[in-house]
Amino acid sequence: MMLSSRTAQRLNMITIIGPTASGKTALAAKLAYYLGSEVISADSRQVYRGMDIGTGKDLSDYVVDGKAIPYHLIDICPAGTRYNLYEYQRDFHLAFSDITSRGIKEPILSGGTGLYVESVLRGYNLPEAPENSELRERLKGKSFSELTAILHSYDVRNRQELDTAQRVIRAIEVEEYKRQYEEKQEGKACYEAVPSVIFCLDLERESRRKKISDRLQRRLNEGMTSEVESLLASGISPEALIYYGLEYKWVTLYVTGQINFTTMAEQLEIAIHQFAKRQMTWFRGMERRGLTLNYIDALLPMDDKIALILNKMGICL
Repeated sequence: MMLSSRTAQRLNMITIIGPTASGKTALAAKLAYYLGSEVISADSRQVYRGMDIGTGKDLSDYVVDGKAIPYHLIDICPAGTRYNLYEYQRDFHLAFSDITSRGIKEPILSGGTGLYVESVLRGYNLPEAPENSELRERLKGKSFSELTAILHSYDVRNRQELDTAQRVIRAIEVEEYKRQYEEKQEGKACYEAVPSVIFCLDLERESRRKKISDRLQRRLNEGMTSEVESLLASGISPEALIYYGLEYKWVTLYVTGQINFTTMAEQLEIAIHQFAKRQMTWFRGMERRGLTLNYIDALLPMDDKIALILNKMGICL
């Protein structure tokens, strides 16, 4: 399909966010198909190779009517490593520049990691924080609640997806480095904010819970346990997988014999529901911080969702 001449003159990113299991990937890919565009992922765990089922990459969604939709920032680093927000900002801007340099007018940013999305839309000043062994030693042995209280003593944006002590310690480490860095840099942004029209897929609570529960069962049936076993067999430590939280935390605990299957499934389901709630809290916070979200009912037919987005963008096909 051809874009109208009015659209051809525009350069404007489209951002699609929403809680887990709301259908972001399928919508982004279908929209990219109609616009002749490409998708940049904003998911903090889909960057890792070999972590496919647990992160819900759903790569089959990137084939629409037989056409492969180009995607970016998925499978870009090995499992077991720790990708960070500084690296995401850098890699996003490399991908964005590549896409727009080829004449694509509406790149699509899609994902559920609110911090990644907001770092792009608002141009956060984020230095690359090295490990601080002295700080880590001081924090060693503190409880999760104590660590969380320390983190919240900073003026911190990153309050989501921190469900292990390791992740909270790393967040404290980053905040402490940022505090020192910003005193020297006077708060200058590393990257310009990227203008975008933002669409948020919305689900009422019970529908969201059902989608999450159904998808978790599918993932367990598709071999999520085997995926974790394979990652462990490849030499990745249990601690490294637990660091990623959610599926990889609870399935690793099960595979290593620390909990039984029933406990794993029950606790994982609770954790994902809590995670989805935190995601929506983050997205609403984006509005309080000055960004405009256009909400779309996630249960609408795909063509209706596409039409709403195109109408808002003023795009004619």
